[in-house]
Amino acid sequence: MSQTERYLDLPLEDVIGDRFGRYSKYIIQERALPDARDGLKPVQRRILYAMYRDGNIADKPFRKSAKTVGNVIGNYHPHGDSSVYDAMIRMSQEWKVRNLLVDMHGNNGSIDGDPPAAMRYTEARLSKISSELLRDIDKETVDYIPNFDDSEDEPVVLPAMFPNLLVNGSTGISAGYATDIPPHHLEEVIEGVIMQMEKPSTTLEELMSVIKGPDFPTGGIVQGIDGIKQAYRTGKGKVIVRAKTEVEELRGGRQQITITEIPYEVVKANLVKKMDELRFDKKVDGIAEVRDDTDRTGLRIVVELKKEADAKAILHYLLKNTDLQVTYNFNMVAIHKKTPKLMGLQPLIQAYIEHQKDVATRRAQFDLRKATDRQHIVKGLIKAISILDEVIATIRSSKDKKDAKENLMSKYQFSDAQAEAIVTLQLYRLTNTDITTLEEEAAELERRIHELEAILGSEKKLISVIKKGLQSVKKQFKDARRTVIRDEIEELKINMDVLVASEDVMVTVTEEGYVKRTSIRSYTASNGEPPGMKEGDRLLDRIEVNTTETLLLFTRLGSYLYVPVHQLPDIRWKDNGQHIANLVSLDRNDSILAAMTVKDFSDQESLLFVTKNGMAKRSQLSLYQAQRFSKPLMALKLKGDDEVISVMRTNGQQELFIATHQGYGLWFDEEEVSLVGQRAAGVKAINLKEDDRVVDAISIVPGEKVDLFIVTHRGAVKKMSLTEFEKSSRAKRGLVMLRELKTNPHRVIGCKKVTRTTVIEVVTAKDHLEMINPYNYRNSDRYSNGSFAVDTAQAGVVKEVRQYLKEPTEQ
Repeated sequence: MSQTERYLDLPLEDVIGDRFGRYSKYIIQERALPDARDGLKPVQRRILYAMYRDGNIADKPFRKSAKTVGNVIGNYHPHGDSSVYDAMIRMSQEWKVRNLLVDMHGNNGSIDGDPPAAMRYTEARLSKISSELLRDIDKETVDYIPNFDDSEDEPVVLPAMFPNLLVNGSTGISAGYATDIPPHHLEEVIEGVIMQMEKPSTTLEELMSVIKGPDFPTGGIVQGIDGIKQAYRTGKGKVIVRAKTEVEELRGGRQQITITEIPYEVVKANLVKKMDELRFDKKVDGIAEVRDDTDRTGLRIVVELKKEADAKAILHYLLKNTDLQVTYNFNMVAIHKKTPKLMGLQPLIQAYIEHQKDVATRRAQFDLRKATDRQHIVKGLIKAISILDEVIATIRSSKDKKDAKENLMSKYQFSDAQAEAIVTLQLYRLTNTDITTLEEEAAELERRIHELEAILGSEKKLISVIKKGLQSVKKQFKDARRTVIRDEIEELKINMDVLVASEDVMVTVTEEGYVKRTSIRSYTASNGEPPGMKEGDRLLDRIEVNTTETLLLFTRLGSYLYVPVHQLPDIRWKDNGQHIANLVSLDRNDSILAAMTVKDFSDQESLLFVTKNGMAKRSQLSLYQAQRFSKPLMALKLKGDDEVISVMRTNGQQELFIATHQGYGLWFDEEEVSLVGQRAAGVKAINLKEDDRVVDAISIVPGEKVDLFIVTHRGAVKKMSLTEFEKSSRAKRGLVMLRELKTNPHRVIGCKKVTRTTVIEVVTAKDHLEMINPYNYRNSDRYSNGSFAVDTAQAGVVKEVRQYLKEPTEQ
């Protein structure tokens, strides 16, 4: 064969597809999912079988865990020792497994997520109930397959004398499949199995009168009977698992919340840490201390409350914002007939029943074979004793054992097996009393054979044998239910006003989206210095506000972010804020345009939006109060490439002035923009020329004396009175506010309403900043182009105009 012929030329996708297909089939069937019959994954089954084979059982002394792990790796499971030890540890953890399969001495971890001691330090043995999983395995009740190196055989499945999959549950992730089967109460599941076995037409409702729902080792309260019913019907469903809590009265009128049971699979230390963080970050007011008082008598977490704190509101807040309450999603996937299958309660029970019928049948066949074989021997022994002298004479006259057997078989018609039993018989058995013992044994065997044949001949008798076995397990291992089942899911209503500490703070928002709240003390100590910001960022707004209020941030693309002030990070004045995306996700292409704080979302006030393409929209402020605010909410609907230019908070009785890039100004009453819903698009505010756009919009109180300050791209500025314009109506073109030039006409970049404290900041194309005080300029008329204030030849054309209110210290 030449060198080149040894290589196959195959497309990569075929090779990868084939190899991954094989790999995923392996991890689905042979690693991550439990078998529907015995409820075990291969590694768990191999651990239990190895311990059983080694005599490491419940009534024998404990053995080093490392010995078991070595046996499992060496004989059955050629994987890492940690994967085997981890599986062994889990089967011994009483907060993970409802009925322990492994008893362990030493540190096997804790509910706080502490790691177990190394396997050289711990000792283990099979638990008593594990023996029920392995009972009668030596009676050929299950199939065996060769292990990985063909040196010995291992069981495909365990006989499982109780329905372990439902009792202990299972969790795992494989390729394309995951499983989450919760633990259940042993007594209930066994009664359910018996009910379905005796009456195959049993309905799910009848079954659920016995099997109430999950029974977690950590107790707790399960809410949502509908979710349980759906899971039992389809294999998938959702329930709420809640901690067991109690509000206790202390002396002096104080209260504390005591937690004695926590949801399944929740790490206690993390839960306590999270609750303490909420206290420390002042996310909720009224918690004095959170401490873990767990000791050998049981789990106990105490949340001490301050005087006058609302215990129920705080408890609801903790349930909603920590793992005191979690959602458990049933996903009952198991390997059934070598295939992963999503199974409801009845198919799972049926799979177990079929397995038990098979086990019981094979056990009966094995026992029958043994009994028949023994009966044959006993008959031979009885016959031999009845002609004992002749038999002894025959044996004495024979040359050797083989000759003796042949002589017995030819002279007295004994079978090979009977002859073997006779020649190996010990002399002391040849007493007079022995014949009666043999006759009693023969009668007992006859009765046993009839019984076994009856079991094999009747389905009803087979079921009664299985039932008897299950009832014996139930009697031996029954205990009280730990988890309480509630039909309804309690809705958690949280009144944040009660829970938030009322405190006046200074909130800052920057153009790049950094936000923070600062104590008034830290702000005052800054002596009027600007807040900490990233280089190149600038302050968008600075607002003194109470923590019980809400911050609304409006974006250019028509969204708004709803942020309760108490949720803003508490950061010193001179330190940088935190990006808003840490609190509410924000589209990467979007940016914050305006900020405002709201104490009361009333119907009397409205929000007025004006967009670049000349649309205006007005909606009641009350529509912007949100219940869920983890992502941006729609403030108004924008069409095409439009974006928001201005957001104003008004009483609906004000006037609106709109300025455009090409130098038009339109002044009209705000009530011409009628109220619409939160998600609406609005109406045309100004009739724009082609290529024109809105640059600014100003809200004006009727009768107010207003001066406007205009800045053009060529660096010219001019101040003019609003009265230069005539009040008009919506959707008109407006009046010019600059003299039109044939060449290089001025284009408006900003039009601001000026007050005594206004400072105008002009930003040019080359990032040159120019601060202008409008009070240094006299008023002009509509037809002038003002005077040049910025040297655009040096600094580049004006690209942005910003308006500042002077700090009190600057005035």
